Amino acid sequence: MTADTEVEALRRQGRIVVGASLAGLRAAETLRDQGFTGSLTMIGDESYEPYDRPPLSKQALLGRARPEDTALPRRCDIDAAWRLGVAAEGLDRDAKQVRLANGDTVPYDRLLITTGTRARAWIHPEEAALDGVFVLRTRDDSTHLHRKLTSGVSRVLVIGAGFTGSEVASVCRELGLEVTVAERGPAPLVGALGGVIGAAADRLQRGKGVDLRCGVSVTALEGDYGGRLRRAHLSDGTAIDAEVAVISLGAVRNTEWLAGSGVAAGPRGVACDAGCRAFDVNGIVTDDIYAAGDVARSPHPLFDYQFLSLEHWGNAVEQAEIAAHNMICAGTKRIPHLWVPMFWSSQFGINIKSVGVPPLGDQLVVTQGSLTEERFVAVYGYRGRVIAAATFDGAKWLGFHQEQIAAGAPFPPEYRTVDRRTETLQPVDPDFPDPHLPTHGPTVTLSGHSPSERRVQFVPSRA
Repeated sequence: MTADTEVEALRRQGRIVVGASLAGLRAAETLRDQGFTGSLTMIGDESYEPYDRPPLSKQALLGRARPEDTALPRRCDIDAAWRLGVAAEGLDRDAKQVRLANGDTVPYDRLLITTGTRARAWIHPEEAALDGVFVLRTRDDSTHLHRKLTSGVSRVLVIGAGFTGSEVASVCRELGLEVTVAERGPAPLVGALGGVIGAAADRLQRGKGVDLRCGVSVTALEGDYGGRLRRAHLSDGTAIDAEVAVISLGAVRNTEWLAGSGVAAGPRGVACDAGCRAFDVNGIVTDDIYAAGDVARSPHPLFDYQFLSLEHWGNAVEQAEIAAHNMICAGTKRIPHLWVPMFWSSQFGINIKSVGVPPLGDQLVVTQGSLTEERFVAVYGYRGRVIAAATFDGAKWLGFHQEQIAAGAPFPPEYRTVDRRTETLQPVDPDFPDPHLPTHGPTVTLSGHSPSERRVQFVPSRA
């Protein structure tokens, strides 16, 4: 079979995308745009076609946009069979079938996994079931939480000060609600940006009227006789009266349905190569199973080939397009996923953005602005080169720092600051928590090996 004949055969086969998500939709569009003419099936556990999630914790929660208006725009007609409202429950690689929760099976020639993540639930199911306890991930979550926040409640508790928890707290203050944030780490955003910038986020939240409690955990949620939340108990022995609790303890990657399939999938996601092809549990790359988006983890040459799991909107789009391209190409035409991570969040009137992988950084300098004025650019270094940058209301510099990261520019930066307000160009420890300990809602997960180690260990997923 010639290469051209192989490509034509690939374009006529059946494709399944498990995960009716941003990544799933963009992959399907890319397949059609690049000439795929075979059957295409989209499987999703929600009853909705793909929609945009970032507005759910911002505009939709404030009531400035309706969750039902967050449907993702279509770039082309994907001519797909939609299986919505039914989750994938298993994968039979020998039979090349996906088993659905309703008992149906769907055959495939090549499979793309874009099942993403779900919000981590509260640890005690009976407490999680109390009226007033919420998570925020889906369209329905946003609808229900907005309705509750605008129903006359007076005090809200947010458990976890990662990006989602901080955005929810910001919305509460904008709605005029009293809000307490309980964070077991030393500061907000510490898992994603480190303690140095976390201290700036701490001052920002307190300055906006947030009752911020760091270094504590919520030990129990208490309800009244009617099953309504009324109080939360903290590890320091105090208690907080609250009518609403929003659980923001990070995300869980949706890989349970792959247990026993032989695919290298587990709590950290689906392991795949730079071309988005999934590994099996023995570390051998498959040629018919791909992964993209939040659920995927793959090595990146700019970051010491560590496996990165990225909960980023832009990464989901870029990786999905790469996966789709490679699914219908012969080996010599495949391309790697080398996107430089970029993330943004809007909270308390500040636009926070980052590029690269801040949690990999072992040093940090402030190159523009001032941490105390909540307007700055911070650059992270790793083993003598620029690895990431984070900004508070300084996004205009991100393009420059993205180029610095891609070029492996030396750290500390050699350029002179152009902002006289900058505090120092002397590197400091960014103060990240122990990478082996869980943090609330990181946007980047490093796996394969710790940043402090020089070895890689593959662990088979548990069936």
